[in-house]
Amino acid sequence: MSPADAVRAALALLRRHAGPVYAASLAVTLVNTVPDVARQLLVYRDPSLLDALMVDVVGFTTGLLAQVWLTGAFTEVPVGGRVRTAGAFARGFATALRAVRTSPAAVLAGVVLGGGVSALITLPPSVAALGADGVLGPLDAPSAAAFAVATVSDVVASWVTLPFLALVLVLVAGSTRRFAGKGRA
Repeated sequence: MSPADAVRAALALLRRHAGPVYAASLAVTLVNTVPDVARQLLVYRDPSLLDALMVDVVGFTTGLLAQVWLTGAFTEVPVGGRVRTAGAFARGFATALRAVRTSPAAVLAGVVLGGGVSALITLPPSVAALGADGVLGPLDAPSAAAFAVATVSDVVASWVTLPFLALVLVLVAGSTRRFAGKGRA
Protein backbone atom coordinates (compact mmCIF):
# COMPACT_ATOMS: atom_id res chain seq x y z
CA MET A 1 0.00 0.00 0.00
CA SER A 2 1.42 3.36 -0.99
CA PRO A 3 1.72 6.16 1.58
CA ALA A 4 -0.99 8.20 -0.17
CA ASP A 5 -3.35 5.20 -0.30
CA ALA A 6 -2.74 4.45 3.39
CA VAL A 7 -3.47 8.05 4.38
CA ARG A 8 -6.64 8.22 2.27
CA ALA A 9 -7.90 4.87 3.56
CA ALA A 10 -7.17 5.78 7.19
CA LEU A 11 -9.03 9.09 6.84
CA ALA A 12 -12.00 7.29 5.24
CA LEU A 13 -12.09 4.80 8.13
CA LEU A 14 -11.91 7.64 10.65
CA ARG A 15 -14.96 9.24 9.06
CA ARG A 16 -16.88 5.98 8.73
CA HIS A 17 -16.16 4.70 12.26
CA ALA A 18 -15.66 7.97 14.14
CA GLY A 19 -17.81 7.04 17.14
CA PRO A 20 -16.07 3.88 18.36
CA VAL A 21 -12.63 4.96 17.14
CA TYR A 22 -12.63 8.33 18.91
CA ALA A 23 -14.28 6.87 22.04
CA ALA A 24 -11.45 4.34 22.36
CA SER A 25 -8.90 7.05 21.60
CA LEU A 26 -10.34 9.30 24.31
CA ALA A 27 -10.17 6.50 26.88
CA VAL A 28 -6.53 5.71 25.99
CA THR A 29 -5.62 9.39 25.95
CA LEU A 30 -7.13 9.99 29.38
CA VAL A 31 -5.36 6.95 30.84
CA ASN A 32 -2.10 8.17 29.27
CA THR A 33 -2.66 11.64 30.73
CA VAL A 34 -2.20 10.36 34.30
CA PRO A 35 1.49 9.41 33.89
CA ASP A 36 1.93 12.33 31.50
CA VAL A 37 0.87 14.88 34.13
CA ALA A 38 2.61 12.98 36.95
CA ARG A 39 5.94 13.00 35.08
CA GLN A 40 5.69 16.78 34.63
CA LEU A 41 4.84 17.33 38.28
CA LEU A 42 7.90 15.34 39.34
CA VAL A 43 10.16 18.03 37.87
CA TYR A 44 7.81 20.99 38.33
CA ARG A 45 10.21 22.91 40.57
CA ASP A 46 13.46 21.40 39.27
CA PRO A 47 14.05 22.79 35.79
CA SER A 48 17.30 21.00 34.98
CA LEU A 49 17.79 19.96 31.38
CA LEU A 50 18.60 16.35 32.35
CA ASP A 51 15.37 16.06 34.34
CA ALA A 52 13.43 17.57 31.45
CA LEU A 53 15.00 15.06 29.08
CA MET A 54 14.08 12.16 31.37
CA VAL A 55 10.52 13.48 31.56
CA ASP A 56 10.42 13.48 27.76
CA VAL A 57 11.72 9.90 27.62
CA VAL A 58 8.96 8.78 29.99
CA GLY A 59 6.40 10.73 27.95
CA PHE A 60 7.56 9.18 24.69
CA THR A 61 7.39 5.70 26.23
CA THR A 62 3.88 6.11 27.62
CA GLY A 63 2.72 7.64 24.33
CA LEU A 64 4.23 4.74 22.40
CA LEU A 65 2.44 2.24 24.65
CA ALA A 66 -0.84 4.09 24.09
CA GLN A 67 -0.24 4.00 20.32
CA VAL A 68 0.53 0.27 20.31
CA TRP A 69 -2.55 -0.54 22.39
CA LEU A 70 -4.83 1.55 20.17
CA THR A 71 -3.36 -0.05 17.05
CA GLY A 72 -4.15 -3.49 18.45
CA ALA A 73 -7.65 -2.42 19.43
CA PHE A 74 -8.34 -1.21 15.88
CA THR A 75 -7.28 -4.32 13.94
CA GLU A 76 -10.92 -5.20 13.18
CA VAL A 77 -12.05 -1.69 12.23
CA PRO A 78 -11.30 -2.13 8.49
CA VAL A 79 -13.32 -5.37 8.36
CA GLY A 80 -16.31 -4.39 10.45
CA GLY A 81 -15.73 -1.42 12.65
CA ARG A 82 -15.42 -3.28 15.94
CA VAL A 83 -12.91 -2.00 18.51
CA ARG A 84 -11.46 -5.04 20.28
CA THR A 85 -9.63 -4.32 23.53
CA ALA A 86 -8.75 -7.82 24.79
CA GLY A 87 -5.20 -8.67 23.75
CA ALA A 88 -4.70 -5.28 22.13
CA PHE A 89 -1.03 -4.88 23.18
CA ALA A 90 0.08 -8.13 21.55
CA ARG A 91 -1.90 -7.45 18.36
CA GLY A 92 -0.75 -3.83 18.28
CA PHE A 93 2.92 -4.76 18.61
CA ALA A 94 2.65 -7.42 15.88
CA THR A 95 0.69 -5.08 13.63
CA ALA A 96 3.13 -2.20 14.07
CA LEU A 97 6.14 -4.42 13.33
CA ARG A 98 4.50 -5.84 10.23
CA ALA A 99 3.52 -2.36 9.03
CA VAL A 100 7.08 -1.08 9.40
CA ARG A 101 8.43 -4.10 7.50
CA THR A 102 5.74 -3.86 4.81
CA SER A 103 5.92 -0.16 4.00
CA PRO A 104 8.19 2.04 6.09
CA ALA A 105 7.35 4.98 3.80
CA ALA A 106 3.62 4.70 4.54
CA VAL A 107 4.31 4.41 8.28
CA LEU A 108 6.59 7.44 8.10
CA ALA A 109 3.87 9.37 6.25
CA GLY A 110 1.43 8.52 9.04
CA VAL A 111 3.90 9.58 11.72
CA VAL A 112 4.78 12.84 9.96
CA LEU A 113 1.17 13.79 9.18
CA GLY A 114 -0.06 12.81 12.64
CA GLY A 115 2.83 14.67 14.26
CA GLY A 116 2.18 17.73 12.13
CA VAL A 117 -1.48 17.84 13.08
CA SER A 118 -0.55 17.26 16.72
CA ALA A 119 1.90 20.17 16.60
CA LEU A 120 -0.72 22.44 15.01
CA ILE A 121 -3.14 21.59 17.82
CA THR A 122 -0.77 21.77 20.78
CA LEU A 123 1.96 24.29 19.99
CA PRO A 124 -0.03 27.53 19.69
CA PRO A 125 -1.85 27.22 23.03
CA SER A 126 1.23 25.77 24.76
CA VAL A 127 3.50 28.57 23.53
CA ALA A 128 0.88 31.15 24.49
CA ALA A 129 0.56 29.65 27.98
CA LEU A 130 4.14 28.59 28.75
CA GLY A 131 6.22 30.69 26.38
CA ALA A 132 8.57 29.22 23.79
CA ASP A 133 11.25 28.48 26.40
CA GLY A 134 8.75 26.58 28.54
CA VAL A 135 7.65 24.44 25.62
CA LEU A 136 11.15 23.68 24.36
CA GLY A 137 12.93 23.33 27.68
CA PRO A 138 12.28 22.56 31.31
CA LEU A 139 8.94 23.76 32.68
CA ASP A 140 10.47 25.99 35.37
CA ALA A 141 7.33 26.03 37.57
CA PRO A 142 4.64 27.53 35.33
CA SER A 143 1.38 28.76 36.79
CA ALA A 144 -1.36 26.20 37.31
CA ALA A 145 -3.41 27.84 34.54
CA ALA A 146 -0.53 27.71 32.03
CA PHE A 147 0.15 24.08 32.94
CA ALA A 148 -3.56 23.24 32.52
CA VAL A 149 -3.70 24.91 29.08
CA ALA A 150 -0.64 22.96 27.89
CA THR A 151 -2.00 19.71 29.32
CA VAL A 152 -5.44 20.13 27.71
CA SER A 153 -3.87 20.94 24.34
CA ASP A 154 -1.75 17.76 24.62
CA VAL A 155 -4.83 15.69 25.48
CA VAL A 156 -6.77 17.06 22.51
CA ALA A 157 -3.83 16.50 20.16
CA SER A 158 -3.40 12.90 21.31
CA TRP A 159 -7.13 12.19 21.12
CA VAL A 160 -7.28 13.47 17.55
CA THR A 161 -4.05 12.00 16.14
CA LEU A 162 -3.53 8.61 17.85
CA PRO A 163 -6.36 6.90 15.92
CA PHE A 164 -5.08 8.16 12.57
CA LEU A 165 -1.65 6.56 12.99
CA ALA A 166 -3.21 3.41 14.47
CA LEU A 167 -5.37 2.97 11.38
CA VAL A 168 -2.46 3.69 9.05
CA LEU A 169 -0.51 0.91 10.81
CA VAL A 170 -3.43 -1.51 10.61
CA LEU A 171 -4.01 -0.83 6.93
CA VAL A 172 -0.34 -1.02 5.98
CA ALA A 173 0.12 -4.25 7.93
CA GLY A 174 -2.32 -5.86 5.54
CA SER A 175 -4.25 -8.85 6.70
CA THR A 176 -6.50 -7.49 9.39
CA ARG A 177 -7.94 -10.97 9.92
CA ARG A 178 -4.56 -12.32 11.09
CA PHE A 179 -4.09 -9.59 13.69
CA ALA A 180 -7.73 -9.68 14.74
CA GLY A 181 -7.20 -13.29 15.81
CA LYS A 182 -9.28 -14.92 13.08
CA GLY A 183 -6.60 -17.08 11.54
CA ARG A 184 -4.67 -16.65 8.34
CA ALA A 185 -6.16 -14.64 5.52
